[in-house]
Amino acid sequence: MAGQAMRIVAVGDAPDQPLSSDVGGLGAVAGYAARLHTSFDTVKPLWLRLEETGLCTGHQGFAWVEGIAKRLMPENAELLVVEVNDAATDAPVMLLPLMRRRARGHTVIEWLSGGVCDYSAPLLADARPWTRQSADAAWAAVCAVLPPTDRFHIAGIPRQIHGIDNPLALLSAVRDSIQIASGLALDGNPETLIKRICKSSFAKNFHKHCRRFQQMGKLDLVEAETPDMVEEQFATLLELRLNRFRELGRFDLLTQAPVVEFYRNAALQGLSDGSVRLFGLRVGEAYLAVIYVLVMKGTLHALLLGIDQDAVPNVSPGLTTIGKLMVWAREQGLGYFDLSVGSQGYKQHIGASSAVLAELCEAVTLKGRGSTAYIKLRGKTELFVRSKPGLYKAVQGVMRRFRRLKN
Repeated sequence: MAGQAMRIVAVGDAPDQPLSSDVGGLGAVAGYAARLHTSFDTVKPLWLRLEETGLCTGHQGFAWVEGIAKRLMPENAELLVVEVNDAATDAPVMLLPLMRRRARGHTVIEWLSGGVCDYSAPLLADARPWTRQSADAAWAAVCAVLPPTDRFHIAGIPRQIHGIDNPLALLSAVRDSIQIASGLALDGNPETLIKRICKSSFAKNFHKHCRRFQQMGKLDLVEAETPDMVEEQFATLLELRLNRFRELGRFDLLTQAPVVEFYRNAALQGLSDGSVRLFGLRVGEAYLAVIYVLVMKGTLHALLLGIDQDAVPNVSPGLTTIGKLMVWAREQGLGYFDLSVGSQGYKQHIGASSAVLAELCEAVTLKGRGSTAYIKLRGKTELFVRSKPGLYKAVQGVMRRFRRLKN
């Protein structure tokens, strides 16, 4: 990959400034300048600065994203990190980590995700307000420096980043997706947290489950604080999760060796700054559950959970782990517990609030129209199936039986 920025384009309101076809009629909008980086070498100092002083989710931490590029980016893909600056002052505005790859006879520009990035959110330099007009202008500058592509597909776009509107979610071309993200705001005394912020049914069950587990021995939530503990807990997480998913007939990315190595390496790296952590719910020396999380900007992102569902009949080690981890998070002064993407029933049982994520799915050329139309049709079909509980349950059953046969 090239080690330097390749191209800079400004989009502004100067009357004599030529506008590309991507910009259209945005010449009257306050200007933005974009710079394309095809290597982390040229953008790392700015990235680390925005990570520290700006706004971003745990999924946009430099170590996390660099690990995606090194271990999970397809061989035919190229890295595209776009730096957006204020055209008048050259002050940084945001960074967007993207990639371009070949896909069945055409090219697509996507978020740099690798299947391990829940949220497509730029690193914002500050808390400036965004409008649809300013977001479209910034995106026009981004598109002007990107290489040619047949289509764009960016999924998992959160509406806000730490209370600030996400400019990606404001784009005119963006629509609601079928994905839902859930979480709980944390506040007040950690000792009374569960009772105050969770549903009463969850609080009651949480305390009951803790008592049941304690009948087996001392119940502890143990953080992996050394490389040996990380290796031990990660191996346990992998075993518990794959056994459980195999039993349920569900697909899991952790069946893929590169993904396993990505998560293991990120956890070991995270020991240096606490950005990636593992916790095990343990009775004596026996693990009931292990959970893998990201911590950044006052938010805990719960990513992977492995549970021993057969440890004690009619008691949930998973919900017990989440409850204890929420208390731990509040003790550390964290203000939000992110339960990630998905509409699993346990999230509503806890009392989490949900928000629909957005998606950018746009064809640029005739080649890209077929795939774009297919993705949109698939989304509408899935949304229809989900709206029919009986049909959704039947489809899930068929898929589970099929996966069990494959295993």
